[in-house]
This record gives sequence, structure tokens and C-alpha cells, in this order.
Amino acid sequence: MSECRTSTSEPEIPVTIAMSSGLLFKQEQQGYGPAFKFVKALKAVNAELTNHYPDSEELFKVKLINDSSSSDFLMNRIREHGLEELITLLPVTEDQLVNELQRNNTHLYLSDKPGLKVQEALNEGVAAAIMFTPTNIITESENQLRVAFDGDAVLFSDESELVFKSGLQEYLNNEEQNVEIPMNEGPFKGFLEVLIKLQKKLHNRGLYKKCPIRTYLVTSRGAGCDGYRALNTLRTWDLELDEAVFVGGANKGPTLQRIKPHIFFDDQQCHVDAALEVGTVACLVLSPN
Repeated sequence: MSECRTSTSEPEIPVTIAMSSGLLFKQEQQGYGPAFKFVKALKAVNAELTNHYPDSEELFKVKLINDSSSSDFLMNRIREHGLEELITLLPVTEDQLVNELQRNNTHLYLSDKPGLKVQEALNEGVAAAIMFTPTNIITESENQLRVAFDGDAVLFSDESELVFKSGLQEYLNNEEQNVEIPMNEGPFKGFLEVLIKLQKKLHNRGLYKKCPIRTYLVTSRGAGCDGYRALNTLRTWDLELDEAVFVGGANKGPTLQRIKPHIFFDDQQCHVDAALEVGTVACLVLSPN
């Protein structure tokens, strides 16, 4: 199991997020996609990082996947919102997509439609998800990036979820017996790592309460041994989130309504739907093949 690496000797590379262009801008009536406020928050974080680390290349970079017919429209919208330094266009055909994601060292890929490419990207080690749009998007601020993660099959492997399929008691017994044994990593552990690495850099400049990055764990695990095992796993990885919420199988909507994240990742459609109902942009993480 890999450890979170924060050595200053490592080369500083951008945190690359690739997404379907329709998630950011809609051509119909010059509208906005569900990722717009998320991207605006990325810009705000970059401004703080550049202010405190003016020579660093360790910034968010967005690759907007498009076809040639929409390039002029997208560039006009990018310039309109002052996003030229953050966003570059990535014209790529579907059959080249996963190779391009890997070539660009992509940390996160967001798609606007179900399809094999999201699954292929996950299979190749890229954190990938399908983004859904709530009727009314509610976020707290464009100046603080808020990212919420489910635990099992997202940050952690799906090993405990597979046990849960045998029954709740089997699952609880398994978590109690293995409470001190860290779980294996899930597909989004790497994306959380880079978020926390940037967060620590800002903390080192005195930005604690006003840090422009905030991370959350919102899991169906309870507050007993199953919850402790999640925290123990994160501690083993040297990854400390700002807040962990154990809903114990309850609806995640009220928690997300309170947190108001820009983006939430979960592997179950019912939790994605609960997030959408309270105005949270939610992304479905597919099960591994």
C-alpha cells in the first residue's frame, strides 16, 4: 500500500483535471454546466497558491475535452470568465481518450455521459466518474473548494462492501475483526492525496481556518468499529480530512446540504440521487471490472 508522499524533493507537477466540455459550458442559451462553480473554485485556489508560491507549477489545470466544431465557442467562454490560465482545450477522439488522459498525467476525469471510457479510465488507474446535474445547484462559496468523498469503493477498495452483501451482521463482524487492519486503496485515494498535499502547502503559509481547500468523508459506515477502521486507514495513509461524517446507513442528503460541497463522489446511485435532491453536484464512481 502506498504512502502519501510530501517530500520536497519530488518534482512539482500540475494537478490535472479533464472533463467533458458540456460539464462546464452549454451552447444552448450560453448556459453553464454542473462543473462551472467547481472550476471557479479551482481558480480561486490557484490564486492563493500562486500568491504564496509564485514559482510553483503545482496548480490545478483543467483539460476541456472537445471536438473541433465547438472550439471557438469554448475559447470565447473561457476568455469571458478569465479562465485562460486554468483551462486548455484537449481535442481528442473517443478512441484516443484514455491514452491522452494517461499521457497528461490526469488526476481526475469527469464525463457527462455513461460509457465504456469512464470504466476504461478507472481500469487504467485514472480516478474517473460520471457527473450529474441537480435541478438547482447550491454551493457555499467560489473562494473555498469543497470536495466530499464516499469511503468504500471510492477512497477505499470495495472489500467491505462485498462482505456487506452477505448481510449486515457479517459486515459488522468483519469490521470488528479487522478494525486495526487498513483497507486497500480505492480509485480516488490518489486524487485525495494531491488535494491534501496542496492543502498542507497552504497550511504552511498560515492558512488554516481560511484554507481555500476543504475535504470531507461522507460515508454510510457507522461510528463503531466500521467507522474507526475508515479513520485508521486514512491515518495509516497520512491523510487527514477536515471532517468525517458517519451517517450509519441514513440518507446522505442532509449532511451534504449542510456541507454544500462543489462536488461529491459516491459509488451508489441512490446516494448520488440523494445529493442531487439537495442541490449537490454528484458524481457516480463505477464499480471496478
